[in-house]
Amino acid sequence: MRSLQLQAALADFLAQAATALQADVSAGQEVPFELASHSARPRGSSPLYCYRPLTSVYIAERLPALRRLDGYRQAAHLLGSFDGLERYLTSAGMHDRPSHAALSRCDMALLALLHDVFEEQSDFELRPARLDRALERLDSSAFAAAGAVTLVATLHGLTTTSSEVSLTRGLSIAHPTALEGPPEQALWTGAPGEEDHLLVVFNTEHPDPHAAIAQGREVMRELLRALRLFGDGRIALGTLAFARVGNSPWSTIALGTGGHPHGMLLVSPDQEDELRAFCNLVSRRAPHSSEVAWALQRYELGCERSSEYQGLSDHILALRALLGTSSGLESSGSPDGLLAARLAALCATPDERAPVAERTLKALALERHAIAGTAVERAGGYAVARELADHLRALLRDVICGHLPVGLASLADELLLSGEEIEEVGEDADRAPVAERHAGRADTPSGEELLGDRGEPSEILHVAV
Repeated sequence: MRSLQLQAALADFLAQAATALQADVSAGQEVPFELASHSARPRGSSPLYCYRPLTSVYIAERLPALRRLDGYRQAAHLLGSFDGLERYLTSAGMHDRPSHAALSRCDMALLALLHDVFEEQSDFELRPARLDRALERLDSSAFAAAGAVTLVATLHGLTTTSSEVSLTRGLSIAHPTALEGPPEQALWTGAPGEEDHLLVVFNTEHPDPHAAIAQGREVMRELLRALRLFGDGRIALGTLAFARVGNSPWSTIALGTGGHPHGMLLVSPDQEDELRAFCNLVSRRAPHSSEVAWALQRYELGCERSSEYQGLSDHILALRALLGTSSGLESSGSPDGLLAARLAALCATPDERAPVAERTLKALALERHAIAGTAVERAGGYAVARELADHLRALLRDVICGHLPVGLASLADELLLSGEEIEEVGEDADRAPVAERHAGRADTPSGEELLGDRGEPSEILHVAV
């Protein structure tokens, strides 16, 4: 330890805590258990389950009594002046636990130490080897690089031909086998059929590890948004991520997103430059306060649902926000019919508008049946729900890229009245309808088209600033 006084104070407190906690166990207050699966298992085998003691829960419930121990005050006082305290708390994931929000930093550190010493024990025998390792981990936080923070999350529904795709400095997507020393928990998701997934890795230098992890969360959310617009919306991140400060152990944090992947989107090597440029464009141009921003949020909520049926209402609401107001045709028919006509005008050629509008009306009717609980999940229903989601994705994508104006309703009404197709809407727009340009594949404009006059890819997602 850098401070022998701190080492002695912590060892004394941990010994007193062990005696007090063991006394409670001996008096009949048992440590609770959970049924958990083993994270390490042979590939393709069935998961194995075991009873895991919830030691940290048991200790946290007894924190008020532990504060009354003679060694508590000295240990807490010396921890308050420890140089690596914030980095230690971040590496232990203590800031991300709602139950610890009201605790002092010193109390959180003492709980982390107790958990490290007694993790997965059903008794509280103080083992010297575990005590030494726990104190070494605390001490290493003082010597770790101040800004060396790594965040790793699982990515599902996307695969790459390359073993690793670097998106920008500090952010990459990789196959687990391409990385050295990833967290063991990230190698297997625990869900059948989901062993083959990618990892998103975020590295940054920041003097405040807590702020660095918050930045990493935001970067991953922006990346997920861009990937869903780049492909077909089937991509998802794991609900948990894994953080490490310096060389400290990996800790689990809540990522605040998730979703359920459907199918698999392949990014080939010749699409990697397009992906980098597209993600940068979405990060710079995605709106934050407008009908388009609200529709984008609804689109993402729909992508989080467990099936196309579940996401249908979100996507319909998003389309109503994009296409529900205009200056000319509100009085000429039902709202559903108007929405279907406007969507078809923007996403189909004139001779294909009637079938597209008809399928849109079927999707609207399907939503009503889903709300009433009378919908029957069939392939045809999934198809119309997926087509509606694809049209929404294409419209959002083209508005953000600048191919279409924000006033989509007015543009659709003009097309309906004139009977024409979209032609040269925006500086770089293709002449074909939106749906035709995006149907069935993860097609994007070229990197040069996306970058305009910049001439070179800029930093994706505003990281590493």
